[in-house]
Amino acid sequence: MKASSKKTAVKEDLSKETEEESREEPSIEEAEEAEVAEVAEKAEEEKAEGELEETEERAEEVAEKEVLEEAVEEEEAIEEEKEEEKPERIEKEVEEEIVEERIYTIPLSRAWISPPKKRAPRAIRIIKGFITRHMKIKTEPTEEAERLVISNEVNERIWSSGIKNPPRNIRIRAVKDKEGTITLHLAEED
Repeated sequence: MKASSKKTAVKEDLSKETEEESREEPSIEEAEEAEVAEVAEKAEEEKAEGELEETEERAEEVAEKEVLEEAVEEEEAIEEEKEEEKPERIEKEVEEEIVEERIYTIPLSRAWISPPKKRAPRAIRIIKGFITRHMKIKTEPTEEAERLVISNEVNERIWSSGIKNPPRNIRIRAVKDKEGTITLHLAEED
């Protein structure tokens, strides 16, 4: 009896397990519906991720543009500040650097001895020679060009009437700085 009771107990256990398994396993229709739902969820997730990526990319682009615009605005503000400060600084530096300042009236009548087409260049040479003698610039050919600067206004005054007619004399303000550079400017008329 023991053997038959064991067999019946095993059969009952197997039947219970198969019933439980059949209950746990969904039908084919339910499985298809579940698969369709999973695919739909994945598609929605991918679409949402794609939209998120696109929106993130757009947000990054907008942020980059904003950062660039802010940087440009900051640079412009800095440049404006520098432009505002430059004239004041230059005037202060020029005032501090001036070691010596002299005003000369240079006669240019010797330039008129030259042929007409060589008078203005000779007038420039006469000015350089006069300043070299009177401001005591050492006559080293390599350094003379660096140490003597003729301003644009003086050059324009010499050439104002053309190459043939330089002025007979010119009034010049010579300014020497700490480094020994001499700059020539037109003297302001009193």
